[in-house]
Amino acid sequence: MSERVCAVIVTYNRKELLRECLKAVLSQTRPPDHVLVVDNASTDGTPEMLQEAFPQVEVLRLPENQGGAGGFHEGMKRAYEQGFDWLWLMDDDTIPRAKALEALLEAARVFEKRLGRTALLASLVRWTDGSLHPMNTPTPHVSDGELLVEALEMRALPIRSASFVSLLVARWVVEAYGFPIKDYFIWNDDVEYTARILRREKGFWVPQSEVAHHTKKKYTPLHTSSPDRFYYEVRNKIWMLTKSQAWSPKEKAKLGLRLLIDIRQFLKVNSFSPNAWKVVLLGAKDGLWKAPRN
Repeated sequence: MSERVCAVIVTYNRKELLRECLKAVLSQTRPPDHVLVVDNASTDGTPEMLQEAFPQVEVLRLPENQGGAGGFHEGMKRAYEQGFDWLWLMDDDTIPRAKALEALLEAARVFEKRLGRTALLASLVRWTDGSLHPMNTPTPHVSDGELLVEALEMRALPIRSASFVSLLVARWVVEAYGFPIKDYFIWNDDVEYTARILRREKGFWVPQSEVAHHTKKKYTPLHTSSPDRFYYEVRNKIWMLTKSQAWSPKEKAKLGLRLLIDIRQFLKVNSFSPNAWKVVLLGAKDGLWKAPRN
């Protein structure tokens, strides 16, 4: 199995976190063969920092901020065109432990030998205090009992979706399923993409591969410090429910109920303010009446 790996890191105006991320990526026990930083038109001196401190890293600077979705779309496209076998995806606030990539590749070899080809491999993601990060805990896939038992024997867990915080994607997956949808901008682009793939393919959570996710708070979109961003949670979840083939009808029913619960909780957290209602209603309107471009 060929194992040429390109790390794809998306950044926007967080040059010091990016510096820490790159140091960790380049210090891996099994370093990636190439590192690509997708700069979402940063204005904080990120290009200058990269040129000075990391001249060995390729930089793809976008003309405008396209969000995480656009950044990963363009970065994966560039890495795919360069012929890499695996794409290792992460945000700029992801700090991989020394053996993170080595553990993912080792798992890929074992899974391929025992279970056939593997589409995706996700790391265990901790917050800065060492606890599991709720944003990045993959959705387990437990409906296939035989696969579950086999994976548990290998100290892994089959997954139904995952985040782009240390996700290893096989080249053949990109050939078969394309790239994340740009129009999602932020939030749920990774969930839609991975769930669409894993509805038919196999993916695993590999706890031997650890990274830290240095968000300011251990939050989910429900508790974002910028309530206006919850618009993307509502719109994109509705897009997933109505315009994506990522989930089965039964799964969509559960996700729809979860979205309603989250909307109510968001409104409650924000004291049912007029702005909170505006965010929810605008997200619902755009989710129902607009459609993402592929």
